[in-house]
Amino acid sequence: MSGQRVDVKVVMLGKEFVGKTSLVERYVHHRFLLGPYQNTIGAAFVAKAINVEGRVVTLGIWDTAGSERYEAMSRIYYRGAKAAIVCYDVTDSSSFQRVKFWVKELQSCEQHCRIYLCGTKLDLLENDRSKRQVDFHDVRDYAEEIKGRHYETSSKTGQNVDELFQNVAEDYVHFTPFQVMTEENGVDLSQKKETYFSCCHH
Repeated sequence: MSGQRVDVKVVMLGKEFVGKTSLVERYVHHRFLLGPYQNTIGAAFVAKAINVEGRVVTLGIWDTAGSERYEAMSRIYYRGAKAAIVCYDVTDSSSFQRVKFWVKELQSCEQHCRIYLCGTKLDLLENDRSKRQVDFHDVRDYAEEIKGRHYETSSKTGQNVDELFQNVAEDYVHFTPFQVMTEENGVDLSQKKETYFSCCHH
């Protein structure tokens, strides 16, 4: 297979079971798989091309393991990332505390990485608002503090999922420093577009 150029390396970070894999599945394959996912080991990779104002932008998305025992391994995958989607479950306050851990990691190791805070499982609040444990305004304020962007999504319904990834690509096109940093360090990957696989094992 010929090498594939990725314009923007995107890393998915967050506590285990917050729904990172479901988010990628919904975006890439437009589906929501019922039943529990098998834990990601190491990271899984997928690439997808997006059209932004007549220009094709390829996102190379790394879905990392959320378990704390894989933290050191996750650092390998977010190295060189120019965008990070840091996920938390809107019904789990502890998952938002882990968001702050990953943001600090990124700020210290990848200072030029653009950060997108992503609340998941929004559909769980449709019938019972009392399930919300993470306040929308608190996260929005935190996003402003770290100069990031904030989204709430549902992989089940697809709410705001496409918008999130589309905005990552649009930021690449519209923000010159972001674009220069990624193009100077362009990544050639030999995986086929829209192939999803686990690259690490026990």
